[in-house]
Amino acid sequence: MTTIPVRDATTGAGPGALEPPAGSYEAIDAYVERERRRLRMPGVALAIVEGDQIVHQRGFGRVRSDGETPGPQTPFPIASLTKSITALAVMQLVEDGKIELDAPVQRYLPWFRVADPGLSARITVRHLLNQTSGLPTSAGEIPLADFDARPGAAERHARALSTLALDRPAGSAYEYSNANYILLGLIVEAASGEAYADYIRRTILTPLGMSQTTTLQATARQNGLAVGHRYWFGVPVAAPDLPLPAGALAGGGLISSAAEMARYLSAHLNGGRYGDERLLSSAGMEELHRGVADIKAYGLSLGQYAMGWVVDQIGQTKLLWHGGTLPDFGAYMALLPEQKKGVVLLFNGCHHWMNPVLADVGLGVTSLLAGERPTSLRSIRLIPWLLRAQLLLPLLQIAGVVATLLRLRRWRLRPESRPGGGGVWRRHLVLPLVLNLQLGLALLQPRLGKRRGYLRLYMPDFSLIAAVSGSFALLWGLLRSGLVGRALRKP
Repeated sequence: MTTIPVRDATTGAGPGALEPPAGSYEAIDAYVERERRRLRMPGVALAIVEGDQIVHQRGFGRVRSDGETPGPQTPFPIASLTKSITALAVMQLVEDGKIELDAPVQRYLPWFRVADPGLSARITVRHLLNQTSGLPTSAGEIPLADFDARPGAAERHARALSTLALDRPAGSAYEYSNANYILLGLIVEAASGEAYADYIRRTILTPLGMSQTTTLQATARQNGLAVGHRYWFGVPVAAPDLPLPAGALAGGGLISSAAEMARYLSAHLNGGRYGDERLLSSAGMEELHRGVADIKAYGLSLGQYAMGWVVDQIGQTKLLWHGGTLPDFGAYMALLPEQKKGVVLLFNGCHHWMNPVLADVGLGVTSLLAGERPTSLRSIRLIPWLLRAQLLLPLLQIAGVVATLLRLRRWRLRPESRPGGGGVWRRHLVLPLVLNLQLGLALLQPRLGKRRGYLRLYMPDFSLIAAVSGSFALLWGLLRSGLVGRALRKP
């Protein structure tokens, strides 16, 4: 791919720099900066590709506290953008005759099991690629909080699925799960005879000239790895030493840059070809991009899942996209194949609930690139406010304590003000006790369940609120019952 001169936030407009069409890239830059400020995002790296050329690159904000602006080569973890690279690796092995899409997973991983032997035997490679295996989202979240870097971490996560009870047969419905792509990484290793990292380096990264794209944080740090940030109540807080889970590498563990991911997008826009290199046949690329699994949430249709890509539309224009979420980094990439355009956005801040927000920002950029006006759901734009609103729960609990103590004081000083009649115990004691116990259990259950590690990493503010407010609700519910019961019994 040819990289033509572009304007860069770190260098300004150099001699002979390409001037973008009036208003187009300027509008995109203004939109990204406006959204970055609205979300308090520390830094963003942007690259736009048309055909086989990178036509625009820009950095916004800061990648670390010393004030450095992200550049085209600044390394960022790309999270689930890795999935499309894993899918491409699988399709390469399909074209080499080493994998069959409709073969059962057990042909390549004979030890693979879920709780039901019949369901285990019917899950195919295609089901994993399309996220229709029946493996639940939660099964893919647990490995994301396991930083065991010993050899075989991915296989240990996969073998842990042997006791998992599925609630649907393979192929019946879409459900996004990192577990699908952890298994695909193991299938790549079994079919190729190489480690996953070695295989994608040889067949994808090196042909694309993605020399700085790596699986190793130490290598990325030497190249200026951006500092990640976790959102606490809507405010990003630096988390410079957070590791990546080695066992989930094939589902979201690669580190790349905006410029190198633009090269990757170019191969997809050009039917699997990059310069003189052919990564995949045109038919193979079409299969990768073919949406088959309907994505639905809250009664809304959100497109279809292909193989590491979501297929949708902007107006009448076909859209392929995927987002990525880590505790401290976010990512988005999109293709407009009919216009031969692509875009990648890398963010150095994130949160579980920021996933749809960053995808919405990416969709806005892609809409501008397609010549459309950005639109977004109001519910998505409210998410940053909901992150802040979590602080209202302990404040409301404190207000409830104060109100109860004032009421008890009034009853003591003015005995005639104490309630009487039927239902007084139910109204003043039983109902508040039940509500406090329900609140406490609802908050503590996820905090103490199998997803607790994921919650602490990806939702640190909620995890803290759940522990504090959940424990307080249980204790205050019991203490309040004793105080109110004593006051109501007093003659």
